[in-house]
Amino acid sequence: MTDHASLPHPTAVRLARYTNTEQREILGGGPDPFGVADAGLTWLAKEHHFGVRQGDRLVAHAGLLRLPLSIGGVDTEVMGVGGVAVAPDVRGRGLARVVLSAALDHARTTGLQHALLFCRPPLVPLYRRLGWCTLEQDVHVEQPGGTVTMPLRTMTTPLRADAHWPDGPVHLRSLPM
Repeated sequence: MTDHASLPHPTAVRLARYTNTEQREILGGGPDPFGVADAGLTWLAKEHHFGVRQGDRLVAHAGLLRLPLSIGGVDTEVMGVGGVAVAPDVRGRGLARVVLSAALDHARTTGLQHALLFCRPPLVPLYRRLGWCTLEQDVHVEQPGGTVTMPLRTMTTPLRADAHWPDGPVHLRSLPM
């Protein structure tokens, strides 16, 4: 058994790219690495990528993409967070916190007020521990066939101390990230 206290403190770095090969390096090569294929959604690729390496191996990732959103009929933008992954053999070491912190630090430099992510219900407690809040209302997202209700849980976190999520219906005016 490894003594986690003796391991060096992991740090996240900005990645120049994030490929399917690197995703497989973290999550393996299964047909549904994020467990969301049953949702039947089409997803956007992320634009900015952050990762944690252990030696030469990438063991954690989080991606970002600026997205158009309407809340209560008012157009705005949020930083979409997606592709969050930690290799199964290194989970429980705080790597999700490390990689998300780096991604959100970058998101704060954009001037946006909120970050948003979609996750499976079993992951909600993890994101809550990391400071995210669940939106209890339906969120509508675009898909190739038209607008659909997001079947996954929608969570947000402020990117500024004075940011407050507004009331009203939420419509992601793009594919989800």
